[in-house]
Amino acid sequence: MHERNKQSSWFVWCLLVATCLMLSPAVVAGPLNILLIVSEDNGPELGCYGDPYAQTPHLDQLAAEGVRFEHVFVPYSVCSPSRACFLTGKYPHQNGQIGLATHKFAMYRKETPNFVTLLKQKGYYTGLIGKLHVNPESAFPFDYRAIPGANFNRRQPVTAYADKASEFFQQAKTRPWFLSVNFPDAHLPFLKQVQGRPAQPLSADDVKPMPWVGVDTPRVREQVANYYNCLARLDIGVGLLLDELEKTGAAENTLVIYIGDHGAQFPRGKGSVYEGGLRVPLIVRWPGVAESGLVRTELTSTVDLLPTALEAAGMEVPRDLPGWDLKPLLTAGPAKDWREYIFGFTTGSFPRNCYIQHSLRDARYKLISNPRPGTENLIAGSYLDESHPHFVISGATAADQKTISPQVKAAFTRWSQPPRYELYDLQQDPYEWNNLADDPDYAETKQRLIDALTALQRQTRDPFLDPENVEAFVKEQLAHRDMKYRQQKQFRWSYLDTFKDWRAAQQN
Repeated sequence: MHERNKQSSWFVWCLLVATCLMLSPAVVAGPLNILLIVSEDNGPELGCYGDPYAQTPHLDQLAAEGVRFEHVFVPYSVCSPSRACFLTGKYPHQNGQIGLATHKFAMYRKETPNFVTLLKQKGYYTGLIGKLHVNPESAFPFDYRAIPGANFNRRQPVTAYADKASEFFQQAKTRPWFLSVNFPDAHLPFLKQVQGRPAQPLSADDVKPMPWVGVDTPRVREQVANYYNCLARLDIGVGLLLDELEKTGAAENTLVIYIGDHGAQFPRGKGSVYEGGLRVPLIVRWPGVAESGLVRTELTSTVDLLPTALEAAGMEVPRDLPGWDLKPLLTAGPAKDWREYIFGFTTGSFPRNCYIQHSLRDARYKLISNPRPGTENLIAGSYLDESHPHFVISGATAADQKTISPQVKAAFTRWSQPPRYELYDLQQDPYEWNNLADDPDYAETKQRLIDALTALQRQTRDPFLDPENVEAFVKEQLAHRDMKYRQQKQFRWSYLDTFKDWRAAQQN
């Protein structure tokens, strides 16, 4: 009898211990925390994507612990529109943020549902470290904000982002949380070293430009080397951030998503609808769901992030979102009826860079639609014309362009004054040098992609499908190249009303 009581007491003690463990914050069942890590101005130039110059061990480790997506694209390769897309889960012409927030572009409605407002409905504590850069900021009522500026001069060191994340975790306490951390390191200026990071920076002799740039001179190589140094510093910041997450004991109950907000600022990158601008890295670590080390090659978009997060939070995904829940791609096996096409778009983002383009690609072919063919692409000028008021140091000077091949020269000319359509075979020509749009052997492919793009524009009620809207937008942009509107507090672009009305009329 005494032995039976001892066994009973042992059983009760074990039950109590198990109950306590089940109730501890580290393992308690409930809504997943969501950590969204965003880096500025970098494509998949990371070690885990096979880049030969990248020094990114922490992001490589994150990829080893989760799923790495090979073919991921932003709908618009400039900061504000890109961020509005993944935060709202909608394309730029759907949410209204079709240019830079610093140039008075904004969403149509501050009531547009987004990551913050939707997750707060589920009781999430929400935070943002780093810039938002979407108008109006009041549309995103974060509970916690830190380092709100762009920090392009890196006065706030990369360590500050992890420090602020630690503060956020402490304030969240036992509530489920959503935290977005935005690192500025790969944005111009490309700083070789900040507070000793990276410890061993690369130099021009250590690297070559990305293949899609088309220019390889010592001056450009120096910019490329410092771009990689920025990526190394970004990686240090990500490692510090993930260390802070581990300290909370909640890593196993946290969905971690890492993306770049668009491609790097080199010719035919940021601001363009070429692959160098639109293709970004995406890594997803979802403990207990994502298969470690898996690589998926399906076409995915950053508009897929919000549906995926809502699924993780146990919430219903709004039907009007064009994105797809990525959860079916987090384990091995074929994805049933996955999307066939990926959409891209640009307006040039502000008046002095104005140019409208759409793109649509499938697994092999890429269409670029230029509704105003033969006119000057101002954003191309910011990379290729030193007299452009916003010529970027990582562009191609006249001296640089004297060294390029005839193939690259033809591509730069085409980019500067685009034809009505461009068509590329990405299997044979991954860096988009050879335009096949006028080749009769590809006429059927070209028409299929034109029809698919038109169908998507109609389905999503894209105002730029109407030539009158295109011309009105461009006319207003070009009339404001003096940029005096930036000093006018009440200035408002007319598209915010006319496009919203046009879209409403298409719904009826």
